[in-house]
Amino acid sequence: MSKKPWGYQPTNNRPEPDWDLNPQTESVRAGLARSGFGETSEALYLTSGFTYSSAEEAEIAFKDELDHYLYGRFANPTISMFENRLATLEGAERCIATGSGMSAMFAAVACMVEQGDRVVASASMFSSCHVVLTEFLPKWGVTTELVKGNNRQDWEAALSKPTKVVFIETPSNPLMDIVDIKMVSELAHKVGATVIVDNVMASPVYQKPIQLGADVVMYSTTKHIDGQGRVLGGAVLGSEKYINEQFQPFIRHTGPALSPFNAWVMVKSLETMFMRVERMNANALAVAEALEKNPKIKSVRYPGLKSHPQHELAMKQMNGAGGTTIGIEFNGNKDAAYKFMNALRVIDISNNLGDSKSLITHPASTTHRRLGPEVLAEMGITESTLRLSVGLEHADDLIKDIQQALK
Repeated sequence: MSKKPWGYQPTNNRPEPDWDLNPQTESVRAGLARSGFGETSEALYLTSGFTYSSAEEAEIAFKDELDHYLYGRFANPTISMFENRLATLEGAERCIATGSGMSAMFAAVACMVEQGDRVVASASMFSSCHVVLTEFLPKWGVTTELVKGNNRQDWEAALSKPTKVVFIETPSNPLMDIVDIKMVSELAHKVGATVIVDNVMASPVYQKPIQLGADVVMYSTTKHIDGQGRVLGGAVLGSEKYINEQFQPFIRHTGPALSPFNAWVMVKSLETMFMRVERMNANALAVAEALEKNPKIKSVRYPGLKSHPQHELAMKQMNGAGGTTIGIEFNGNKDAAYKFMNALRVIDISNNLGDSKSLITHPASTTHRRLGPEVLAEMGITESTLRLSVGLEHADDLIKDIQQALK
């Protein structure tokens, strides 16, 4: 079982399992720390501060010579349970939760770089990540080079110069482009770069970047992990060295803390994550197959389809799954795409994803509008591109809804 949070007090003397638990079991039990009351559900600690038995104890706690909670911005028992459970599922040495996915992404990169450093990143990514890398970091004197596609020679060229961080989003949002994590990690490590993977679209269920060679994994835990449209959250996972020496000092002083309530919601959400994501994946494959047969659809971008340009890599890298999100391009213009969206009766129009409810959005006018026409064109996002996040409804109803809207 996983490392227990600070202050853990066992309430019985039962031995721990002497075998490796299945990840689905770990999603229910890892990181569990019961109080002296022996509650079955994880406790919710709504406190901003903690007390000490003496001034001397406070001093040694702040010197990190004693395991003791210091302040809610640093750590909290409920948040620790969530972090330890997610770290166990990911196979990471440590996890630190944050207030949102973008705070996780920004802090994961920013804690590593300073003036004169260089970042290399995959060209297809969520718009806010693109803004951080190409607009905010240059203000600090940090340069970013984007690599389009999955060609080894292109990555070798980009990584032929000293590089501090490599940032990969795979699959990408919204067109589900796949980057070879193992290949890029091997090239990056030759120049001493730290590889950070945004694993949001694959989720912890279907892709393990650390096992593929990456150093750091980040999530918007709002997607899939909560996955029910309730709370915001983020997480960064990596080695003890990275978390202790780079990430933790940065976020302790910049303050992107996760609330205990949101952590508690996500601890409970992890218990059902495997069931939800597996059903959503099965639904997404059925919907993608139906979309691909419709003449009104120009193209369908779903890694689970053989028509996807990186299908074989995706199946190998994502444990044989395609994920829960589909990129769609219409044979038509923006007005036709809007007309289709407005005709849907089951699927909601929303810019969120990884939710139990199926959601559709028009990236060029919503999630990616900040990037402008040139960058959108580079990413392959057109005025007739839609992103469909497939939920837990019955696949037949989703297909019927799409078919009636296409009429």
